Amino acid sequence: MRRLAFTIASEAVGVAEAMLLAHRAMRRGGVTVTVGLPHPERALSLQAVSLTAEERTLKGSYMGSSNPRRDLPRFLALYRAGRLPVDRLLSRTLRLEEINEGFERLAQGEVVRQVVVP
Repeated sequence: MRRLAFTIASEAVGVAEAMLLAHRAMRRGGVTVTVGLPHPERALSLQAVSLTAEERTLKGSYMGSSNPRRDLPRFLALYRAGRLPVDRLLSRTLRLEEINEGFERLAQGEVVRQVVVP
């Protein structure tokens, strides 16, 4: 059986075991990017030699590693110019009094992103 190996892998669930699996799926010279937030007390244990001898990279990214002061004006300009279709990512808008229903829809997997409009 042939083993798949990737150049880039990402992990977004925030489970240490998933981070480790993403790292193990990486080929020599690959990059694993973790965006999930595991519990602060969870530890990640991997073979340290894989970082050096296999030239692998394990990188964390919090909030897209963005700099809001720099990036938000740029993103707004792209959106206003029609070059960043954020509206397509929106599942629905909610009134504040619908917030509990919104959380329920999210828990049921019916929506991905919702915006509360006061």
